[in-house]
Amino acid sequence: MFKINDYLVYGKDVCLVKEIKKIKEIDYYSLEPINDTSLKITVPVDSNKIRSLISKDEVNKIINEMSSIEVINIEEKFLESEYRKLLTNGTPLDLIKLIKTIYLRNKERTKNKKRIMDKDKDYIDKAEELLYNEFSIVLDLSFEDTRKFINNKFDKLIKKES
Repeated sequence: MFKINDYLVYGKDVCLVKEIKKIKEIDYYSLEPINDTSLKITVPVDSNKIRSLISKDEVNKIINEMSSIEVINIEEKFLESEYRKLLTNGTPLDLIKLIKTIYLRNKERTKNKKRIMDKDKDYIDKAEELLYNEFSIVLDLSFEDTRKFINNKFDKLIKKES
């Protein structure tokens, strides 16, 4: 059971446990999503939509294995469907795959003087929000520092593969 001021993931959002209360003999968490502190969520403590944050070791493992995570390699017309599937799954590995794919696509498009697609911008923003909120808590970094840290890893990866 989580305690007050613990972080957890509810659905796909990182939340802070603000209170634990009993309603009709059932224990509930009062949660506050870190990206929208005006929102208050009340959920039973035994909800299957709650999970612990991944560990620092797991974050480091994902970061160290980024080069072996496959990018999406399908026809353009099926790309958005794959993006949506990965975002819906919302696992850290799915999100990093999505971010890596779009990051590399955008680097290539920029290099070829093409504009970045709106759908790519929308999906990478959402994937980064979900993943980096969790990583930032685990790594004790700000969201922006987490983004810079991961982008730096992607840039090193690109140089290594070139």
